[in-house]
Amino acid sequence: MADPGAVIEVRDLTKRFGQVTAVCELSFSVVPGRVTGFLGPNGAGKTTTLRMLLGLVSPTSGTATVFGRRYRDLTDPMRRIGAVLESTSFHPSRRARDHLRMLAIASDIDERRVAEVLELVNLTDVARRRVGGFSMGMRQRLELAGAMLGDPEVLILDEPANGLDPQGIAWLRQFLRYLAGQGRTVLVSSHQLAEMAQTVDDVIILADGRLQAQAPLSALTDRTTVSMRARTPEPDRLIEVTRAAGFSPSRVADDVVVVAGARPETLGPVLADHRVVLYELTNDGSDLESVFMALTAPAVPATPEAPSAPLPFSPPVPRGTGP
Repeated sequence: MADPGAVIEVRDLTKRFGQVTAVCELSFSVVPGRVTGFLGPNGAGKTTTLRMLLGLVSPTSGTATVFGRRYRDLTDPMRRIGAVLESTSFHPSRRARDHLRMLAIASDIDERRVAEVLELVNLTDVARRRVGGFSMGMRQRLELAGAMLGDPEVLILDEPANGLDPQGIAWLRQFLRYLAGQGRTVLVSSHQLAEMAQTVDDVIILADGRLQAQAPLSALTDRTTVSMRARTPEPDRLIEVTRAAGFSPSRVADDVVVVAGARPETLGPVLADHRVVLYELTNDGSDLESVFMALTAPAVPATPEAPSAPLPFSPPVPRGTGP
């Protein structure tokens, strides 16, 4: 059933390339004002789906629409959708400002917008530099500036954090949150799960071209068993304290206790109030990575153990051990 508040709608989308089914009966929706993570292993069908959404690939069946229309049917699409699907072949001798000016002219966008998007992505100070001297992070920002030229309501990004250093990734996270805070619709694919867990509001998970889950990140992780792993010099006391607080602790090693049903924000204050000494306290479940792995792990068929096949060659005999 369609979400009445959704801007992006994918319904029963299928794409076959010959005998290969890249996307199979995929359905999901994306709403404005939130960052939606589009996640899946390599080859899951993420990029193919995004390309169908942007009219670059025709679906075998099903629909992919934005604002209720196919991309090709939108009037002035660059002012409605900004997208970065793959690295642009920047002309190395062209200056950053000139690159954006050419994009603006081609899309009939006021050239004054160039200065605005350069400021938006923090490239104003290097606008006159040639792109050939840009770092990977600066090129990614220039890509985003190009996508934002039309001041679009929707931003679609495919693996935007690839090649970025920690500072670049932190900047990207803040940038996406800023855009969502303005009420825009942000759909971003990635395989960097730890970063996505700090960035997204909603999650769509694919595997083998099929939808595995769609939910708010908090609801998805809440469905799984939560627990904390504590390493302490006083495990017996920790067990006593946490059991009295309503948790289910179990000792798994001499100095390690797993506390089922606990989260950092619920367990931490209890241990602090009772002054339990800790060497280490880590999340033992319910994070995005554990959910992702559970949903996308390939099934391993049970097969009888086969006898070892003979080697196709005779291994060399180490010196000094031959007859």
